[in-house]
Amino acid sequence: MVSVVVDYLRHIESDCVVNNVGELADYIPELAAVDPDRFAVSVAVHDGHVYSIGDSSLEFTIQSISKALTYALALSLRGVETVDAHIGVEPSGEAFNEISVDARTRNPKNPMINAGAITAAALLLAPGDEDGTTDVGDVDEAFRTILDFYSGCAGRRLSLDDAVYRSETASGSRNRAIAYMLESYGVMPADPEDAVDLYFRQCSVRVTTDDLAVIGSTLANGGINPRTGRRMLDQVVVRRVLSVMTTCGMYDGAGDWVTSVGLPAKSGVGGGILAVLPGQLGIGVYSPRLDEHGNSVRGVRACRHLSADLGLHMFNVARESRVTIRSTYDGHELEVGTDRSTVEQVYLRAHRDRIRVLELQGDLTFSGTESVVRRVESIRADSEVIIVELRRVGIIDEVSRRMLIGLRRSLREDGKEWVIVDPDGILVGMDRRSRERLPANPSEAAITSTMAEAVEVAEDVLLKQAANRG
Repeated sequence: MVSVVVDYLRHIESDCVVNNVGELADYIPELAAVDPDRFAVSVAVHDGHVYSIGDSSLEFTIQSISKALTYALALSLRGVETVDAHIGVEPSGEAFNEISVDARTRNPKNPMINAGAITAAALLLAPGDEDGTTDVGDVDEAFRTILDFYSGCAGRRLSLDDAVYRSETASGSRNRAIAYMLESYGVMPADPEDAVDLYFRQCSVRVTTDDLAVIGSTLANGGINPRTGRRMLDQVVVRRVLSVMTTCGMYDGAGDWVTSVGLPAKSGVGGGILAVLPGQLGIGVYSPRLDEHGNSVRGVRACRHLSADLGLHMFNVARESRVTIRSTYDGHELEVGTDRSTVEQVYLRAHRDRIRVLELQGDLTFSGTESVVRRVESIRADSEVIIVELRRVGIIDEVSRRMLIGLRRSLREDGKEWVIVDPDGILVGMDRRSRERLPANPSEAAITSTMAEAVEVAEDVLLKQAANRG
């Protein structure tokens, strides 16, 4: 049985994989050798559950996505004031590897371009105390700190891709030039060679799209990894990092990204994209062909789909209610209809556990409806009829309507039935994309106005199944 969400992600995959536009990052020899046709999408929702399609178990190097994480770590370990004294937060409007700084301060303009990222790495090598008495840490020690932090955000132990690290080191003249330029301006807080070496190492950490999605959900969850329950970042740091990701994370393509996708995000020339919907979910995408900005062509397309189809743009005006499932129980809490025969009443009482009820509340948008779909999928094996009660639901957006239509289709294909208690008719309507209508006829779509009617329909289903088996 395929999840409704996974089925939708496969739809995205079928649309994206036919696009062969873009080039590999051939200026790093090891990245030029990867399979250009690989593709994966992972979505981690607010409780850490991950949906994945494609090559989601394939490891690739995190590359510039690491910039957001090392910036977060520097803010945590060195403090906001110290980091702000070395790295700005203004969009540069320039390519990721541009050799440029702020004209007044000589500091890097933001931490998402290479100059800022190398400086953030250097801050992890710099003295930790104001008086400079703390010993300067070596590169190995600083990288262990970085790797522990990345692993904590991903919820599993990550590792270094040594071949990519050596390839980055051998081809990294431009980054060394940036580091020595910063030193010449008196704004490099550590040895330039050490800072660049640490930067190459952080870019060479192996991840999967599942890892990126969980890292994203950790940021979406205010710094707490929802899978492990471990706090990785303070909320103030998360707010700062997400803000900079929004304005600078997609380089000189950031403006188009914010208007069309509307999610804080960070890309990497390895083909990965990390995106975050604060309070709700994290997204990881991988496909190695890049556009002129250094962003994954298919990855950007996949994120556009997710944002538009699932209503994920962070500036959507919608009332979000995470506590969507008010209660759930089986049919033993429901009265058997008195108009049934004695034999029927005995049978229905004995099989009351084959009816399950979900009472919903609030407004159904993607995040809440996903939790409903997942709950239904978890109980469907032990149920014959599922009653979904919508009396306390205010609105159902178009995304949620389509998800519920898909769930109804999936249940019926599995020989199950559902009954909707929808007194205000908020579910009945036309889906503009699929052109599929939920019929208003209760006998056709099992949509009722009261719980009593829903119970009667559910009982009819159980009795009909018993008669067919007899």
